[in-house]
Amino acid sequence: MEQTFIRLNDGCVIPQFGFGVYLVPGDEAARVACLEALRIGYRHIDTAHAYQNERGVGQAVRESGINRHDIWITSKLWPHEYGEGKTLPAIDRMLQRLGTDYIDLLLLHQEHGDYVGAYKEMERAVAAGKVRSIGLSNFESNRTLDEILESAAILPSTHQVECHPYFQQDALKRKMQPYGTVVESWFPLGHADQNLLNEPLFSQLAAKYGKTNAQIILRWHIQEGNIVFPKSTNPVHIKENADIFDFELTADEMALIKKMDRNQRFYNSTYEEQARIVKNFTPAD
Repeated sequence: MEQTFIRLNDGCVIPQFGFGVYLVPGDEAARVACLEALRIGYRHIDTAHAYQNERGVGQAVRESGINRHDIWITSKLWPHEYGEGKTLPAIDRMLQRLGTDYIDLLLLHQEHGDYVGAYKEMERAVAAGKVRSIGLSNFESNRTLDEILESAAILPSTHQVECHPYFQQDALKRKMQPYGTVVESWFPLGHADQNLLNEPLFSQLAAKYGKTNAQIILRWHIQEGNIVFPKSTNPVHIKENADIFDFELTADEMALIKKMDRNQRFYNSTYEEQARIVKNFTPAD
């Protein structure tokens, strides 16, 4: 499997294409899926405390026989772990769950709680060598994002948000561009929305290049400069998703996909609804 890489604003180099484990149910399923992905050639895994499968990810990394330094691991802190005096111990527990000495990229998962205090603690974790890069996930309220950007000693290297051809995040990208922060995409295939997957343009391009519609979308992400990590537990789909490095969309084709942007999300919730989710869910260690 070929791979492309992005140099982040802190100098670290991240594999642009990775493997997501959101909604992979538990450690054993995550272990099996990650082992298959690593066998194929994936070298970037995205997990989170809230996903409740970090131990399975870590076990797969160890069982793979691949040098730890050749695998990029991302995880995310849940808001109940935010705050000075709370976040550093939570990072230590995360390291124990993953069974590793360091985390390549650590994100704040949601824009609730003491995220400023948590970010300061993540900066201390970088200084201590426990974390290489830090960033954000789902900080899309200008107020919360600006608070982080104004107080950060280490700028966020990535910002993980919903992003796909129907919701291309151009405004957020413009906002983050001066900071060198790269967008990471969750729901890269629009949560498998059939209207998106079956767009006539994607079908035409799939026929032209001998690919699937999903592969065309994933290739678009790569050429857009997004970091992307589709999720699957199906070995066939895991392999297919990665088979996107032997062709390139033309500038005209990229421009046609750009016109698809509808500002349409597939995950819709208000700030208040997200706050209730955060309040009512505490992932186990």
